[in-house]
Amino acid sequence: MRLERLTVENFRCVARAELEVDSRCNLISGQNASGKTSLLEAIFFLGRGRSFRTARNEALVRSGAEAFVLAGRVVAAGRGQPIGMRVGPDGIEARFGGRPVAGLAELATLLPVQAIDPEVHRLVEGGPHERRRYLDWGVFHVEPTFVGQWRRYQRALRQRNAALKSRQTVQAIRAWDGELVEAGQLVNDYRVRYMEQLQPAVATAGERLLGAPVELALNRGWSVERTLEDAVDASWLRDVERGLTHVGPHRADLSVRFGGAMARDRVSRGQQKLAAAALLLGQLRCDAAQDSPVAVLLVDDPAAELDVGNLERLVAEVVDLPAQLFVTALDAENPALRRLPPGQRFHVEHGSVTRLI
Repeated sequence: MRLERLTVENFRCVARAELEVDSRCNLISGQNASGKTSLLEAIFFLGRGRSFRTARNEALVRSGAEAFVLAGRVVAAGRGQPIGMRVGPDGIEARFGGRPVAGLAELATLLPVQAIDPEVHRLVEGGPHERRRYLDWGVFHVEPTFVGQWRRYQRALRQRNAALKSRQTVQAIRAWDGELVEAGQLVNDYRVRYMEQLQPAVATAGERLLGAPVELALNRGWSVERTLEDAVDASWLRDVERGLTHVGPHRADLSVRFGGAMARDRVSRGQQKLAAAALLLGQLRCDAAQDSPVAVLLVDDPAAELDVGNLERLVAEVVDLPAQLFVTALDAENPALRRLPPGQRFHVEHGSVTRLI
């Protein structure tokens, strides 16, 4: 799938912009705070229903406006369909092909989008939530039935936690254990199978970017010496005492290592950025190999915190991907960006977008 057209209204500093985009590569240049990152953020929101920069949707609405509107045209198998959304005080209203979109999961299938931004190091440096989201995004795109089991598990977890927090009876709390265990085991099984395909692709990306394979290991969220059912039983007293379920796939994490050390312990922010990029690029390559729809890859200011050699390696990896590219840069003439394939070039200034070629 690819994006053919993009319209942005009242998003961040952009009053209105209409772009006819290239199916392979789009380079967007401009000074800091000009609005070029906002265009990438708008594309990300169109495919994910959220920003990669803030959790507050109201912060995305242009000053003085009530809501922002994003629209585009998505092409798959030679057929184009309109996609759009309005985000305001009443929440998100999204449509595709003239019909309402059922939810954010459907959006992700319509426009698969991933981003490498200046804060991408949080994927290795931040908490487990970032890495679980990364892992599950990949599983979701290659295992169509995964999202159903993930939702089933989340529902059972919410109900069990609510019962624990409100100090309901033992019977009322443990009534959710069977559903929690069954769905949780299936979620973990999906993740384990996906990891078998993901690890080699990430290792190769690490070799190319860092000179050493990036190694992933899944901590499933409970002891490897126990079944999930036994782990839930063993955690019962702690769960009751603290009003929270302490074991299960919602506590899973990925360890990320390269060169014999944890990636989060690396001093260089540039190394952390490249390690995180290896995870994302490896994932896109892994998913493409499993016939997942072609993704849109957003690369925001790749030159930030990278020297010339590392920037060239990152650009080479990005170009080699089977993805539609949107890349931002302060300087469109940066020699490291010459490897980008020909396509559309845009310049942004004070939220106004000009097509260069």
